[in-house]
Amino acid sequence: MKGLFKSKPRTPADIVRQTRNLLICVDRSSSSSSELRDSKREEKMTELSKNLREMKSILYGNSESEPVAEACAQLTQEFFRENTLRLLIFCLPKLNLEARKDATQVVANLQRQQVNSRLIASEYLEKNTDLLDVLVAGYDDTDMALHYGAMLRECIRHQTVARCVLESDHMKKFFDYIQLPNFDIAADAAATFKELLTRHKSTVAEFLSKNYDWFFAEYNSKLLESTNYITRRQAVKLLGDILLDRSNSVVMTRYVSSRDNLRILMNLLRETSKSIQIEAFHVFKLFAANQNKPPDIVSILVANRSKLLRLFADFKTEKEDEQFEADKAQVVKEIAALEPRDHP
Repeated sequence: MKGLFKSKPRTPADIVRQTRNLLICVDRSSSSSSELRDSKREEKMTELSKNLREMKSILYGNSESEPVAEACAQLTQEFFRENTLRLLIFCLPKLNLEARKDATQVVANLQRQQVNSRLIASEYLEKNTDLLDVLVAGYDDTDMALHYGAMLRECIRHQTVARCVLESDHMKKFFDYIQLPNFDIAADAAATFKELLTRHKSTVAEFLSKNYDWFFAEYNSKLLESTNYITRRQAVKLLGDILLDRSNSVVMTRYVSSRDNLRILMNLLRETSKSIQIEAFHVFKLFAANQNKPPDIVSILVANRSKLLRLFADFKTEKEDEQFEADKAQVVKEIAALEPRDHP
């Protein structure tokens, strides 16, 4: 007889609906004075953790089976039909560590799921941009920073979402987050910052052109001239990636026409760290290669010609690198041929 009364297996949509109800309970219990009794609360938390684990298993598959497209689509559709993402982000600090990890992986995977060829996660986030504020501000919270940071990096895979973050006041905060004393959080913020500035080429080029003055003033003073070795090394590497990208050619031309920028790069060339020197060289070569050097750039290069040529004479990468040697030979040739110009 038992077999007749077996409960029907839950569909992916059922799991999401039940998760949403549990999150509403957890949220209410934290904000109301009549809190759930401890035992009842514990029960809800256990159920919630189990559901998150189940959603993760549907989206990623497990040791026994691959994810099923139909189940993933069902789960995704229900997840974004109502405010499950909002509830999950706001309730994340109340979950235990394992549940937070599962929730982070679920949110990450959902950014890639398509339903009828539509990325509905992107559409949802465009209408709920305040959630991005919560994710970015997560870097201020030691316990939540890595979870919110991982979610944020997945959300900015969508170009429209990345544009929202780039155009917000939050961009200025990254210059401080990258230098937080907690190494793991600083590294996570640096990874998000890099993603924002390299993934969506046209959006990045537009952002840098519009915000050139304040952005590079902050970049130079807070990152390239930071007292922290790792910050300087990461910053000069990222600067090279940005300026050498063809889509940023207008910004690059402007950057290499500034004597202040040249002074900073020449200081980085003199660092004792070989890796900083090499990364600085990749940016410095753009100053040397610029065929329309302003007179003050020419006069700085001429005044420091003998020091620069001496430096490059002993300048080598650890492994043999033909491209580096060719670039170096070209830079030496450009500097050696410079004639001082009068200022207009």
